[in-house]
Amino acid sequence: MREKLRVAAYAVCVRDGQILLARSPAPDGTPEWVLPGGGMEHGEDPYDTVRREVTEETGYRIAVTGLLGMDSSRHVLGRRRLRPPTDHQGLRIIYEGEIAGGELRNEVGGSTDLAAWHDLTAVPGLTRIRLVDIALRLWRERPTDGRLRTGPEARPLPPQMNTE
Repeated sequence: MREKLRVAAYAVCVRDGQILLARSPAPDGTPEWVLPGGGMEHGEDPYDTVRREVTEETGYRIAVTGLLGMDSSRHVLGRRRLRPPTDHQGLRIIYEGEIAGGELRNEVGGSTDLAAWHDLTAVPGLTRIRLVDIALRLWRERPTDGRLRTGPEARPLPPQMNTE
């Protein structure tokens, strides 16, 4: 079995009770909302990655205002065209950012096709990837160790979120 590690950096940008999200097609073609951000290039600092990716996907330049935490996921991807299965691990670094310039626009020819602000209270009704919920919990709870509680005490994103 092959092993693959992907490191990526994402930003939670919240202002006036809204969060900035980008829309990306899922593997089945259904659009889903994601945090602006993406994969780190070899030799790139994650801080630079998040700023580059947010600009590419939304048109905005951001100031990184904090490190919220990290999320790690692991799953096995099936066999593809005579290749063995891949044990894939994703390490996702989640920053907090605020808009420092630029103008909202959609990415052309990239992994996303639309960037938009969404009311925090509307997020639970959006078709979104799990990382959006994880990042919002990190943003709200701000655990000192950058890790979310797991197990029975961990709850899914509530319908009414704290927008402070």
